[in-house]
Amino acid sequence: MPAPPVHVPSSTSLHGAQWRRSSRSTGMNNCVETAFLDAGLLAVRDSKRTDGPALLFGARAWRSFLSGLPVELDEALDSRS
Repeated sequence: MPAPPVHVPSSTSLHGAQWRRSSRSTGMNNCVETAFLDAGLLAVRDSKRTDGPALLFGARAWRSFLSGLPVELDEALDSRS
């Protein structure tokens, strides 16, 4: 079982992170943003609270999270790759 994600109280502490938002995001900020970090971690934060908390996932934990998504969403994500 992969290690659970790590919680960071403020995403502003992730210096040098280059956050990106899905190209399918609407102007309503109803999405998350991701940033690849050193050591193979992926940071995830709420686009409405860019100075708020972030979760840091290792590769196995992120794959495990994605595998728990509904099939319809998982297929939609695969089709965009």
